[in-house]
Amino acid sequence: MGKEFSIIPRNVPLVDTPYRRIATALPHPDSVATLETLRRFEPQSMRGQPPIVWDRADDVFVYDKYGNRWLDWSSGVLVTNAGHGAREVRQAILDQVHSGLLHNYCFPSEERAALVECLAGLAPEGLDKVFLLTTGSEATECAIKLSRAHGLKVGGPKKIGIVGFERGFHGRTLGAQQAGGLAGQKAWIANLDPAIINAPFPDGYWQPATGFDTFLAALDRAGMRPEQVAGVIMETYQGVGPDFAPVAYVRQLADWCRQHNVVLVFDEVQAGFGRTGKFWAFEHYGTAPDLICCGKGISSSLPLSAVIGRAEIMDQFAPGSMTSTHTGNPVCCAAALASVRKILAEKLTENAAALEPALRAGLQQIQARHPDVVGRVTAKGLVAGMQIVHPGGQEPNHDLAHRIVEECYLKGLLLFAPVGAWGQTVKIAPPLTITHEALTEGLNVLAEATAAAVGNLLTDKTAAASPGRGSSPDLP
Repeated sequence: MGKEFSIIPRNVPLVDTPYRRIATALPHPDSVATLETLRRFEPQSMRGQPPIVWDRADDVFVYDKYGNRWLDWSSGVLVTNAGHGAREVRQAILDQVHSGLLHNYCFPSEERAALVECLAGLAPEGLDKVFLLTTGSEATECAIKLSRAHGLKVGGPKKIGIVGFERGFHGRTLGAQQAGGLAGQKAWIANLDPAIINAPFPDGYWQPATGFDTFLAALDRAGMRPEQVAGVIMETYQGVGPDFAPVAYVRQLADWCRQHNVVLVFDEVQAGFGRTGKFWAFEHYGTAPDLICCGKGISSSLPLSAVIGRAEIMDQFAPGSMTSTHTGNPVCCAAALASVRKILAEKLTENAAALEPALRAGLQQIQARHPDVVGRVTAKGLVAGMQIVHPGGQEPNHDLAHRIVEECYLKGLLLFAPVGAWGQTVKIAPPLTITHEALTEGLNVLAEATAAAVGNLLTDKTAAASPGRGSSPDLP
């Protein structure tokens, strides 16, 4: 599914607007040595992003050192919710570094105390325990561990089942990939845990049936009874879209979990901290989970994640038996506290909600121009996506999605590589500080890039179908 971007410099049209500046060949010839070094010493899995050697990033902009500036619609994969290099976040990091405390393992610190108190105060009532970690994968692994431990406690050795969802993604570690629903990404595991299953995700596009009966049917197919289920883990929205489940479905799921003493986990790693126009994306459903997994946008910068949950679930392990080496690193905690405060003080969640209609309308206009290849567009707050398909149906088209991202990069609009179960989605996730004017310019660039990519695709097909220069057509 993944494709490399070429690192051979190519001349491109100059761009100079208030939000973009492309003044050189791309990638710049002087950056190729760095790109080649990375390709020599890193695994090929690291070659999937547009070949910009980042020099600095500020608010909604990413710069190389050669005079080029991109309008960033990646947020560094949904991390920089408060903007790249926010002044408040930088200052908090500097102050913490200059304090002399850079690491303290699980020994107490004021920084950690301040952050966990803040996060507990932002969570729904009753979710008042916070465990800090480093990555989203670590958070979801912890949630699976807590869910299964709780199941064993309340239901005995038979209550160990974990239910995730098809096309879901919870990280790249062993448990996270089994709970996730991307079959190709967990083939390496070979001996999959039979007590971890996937139910259809009711997005209404790839899975037309959206009733809660699809969940119950999945349990029946797996031979798993309710009393055998310890936990259900669901992304509040699936990142491929963003695709949300119907509100009625999620409320029925929450009721079912309560009825059967099942831990409900909402994976908010890419959805939380204002991204969808609500501070927590699960607020759109009008219900709350037992555990929240956080990451990415929690700090707008440094590696940090968290699990927030109910005391009876979080307090299952004795002192010293559920920790992490970099739990609540003080520098990361300082950055996160500053980022959360900025999101709240500057009403960035509200900004995301206010810009959602313009973002959705812009994508719908692109879809209307290219209905054969833009199969689905969705937007919630400041996360959106175009799912690209082959003409005439719903077959995912990774190549065209990749080409759209590449065209955007060449025009000064930065997105990360296509995502989704088949790499078909052009994902849009600018920092929540973006203005209406910058969003509009980005939508115009995306429209131009999509038209160019579709035009190139048609040209390629025509060339492939025509005899080459100097060749002879087949004779009857």
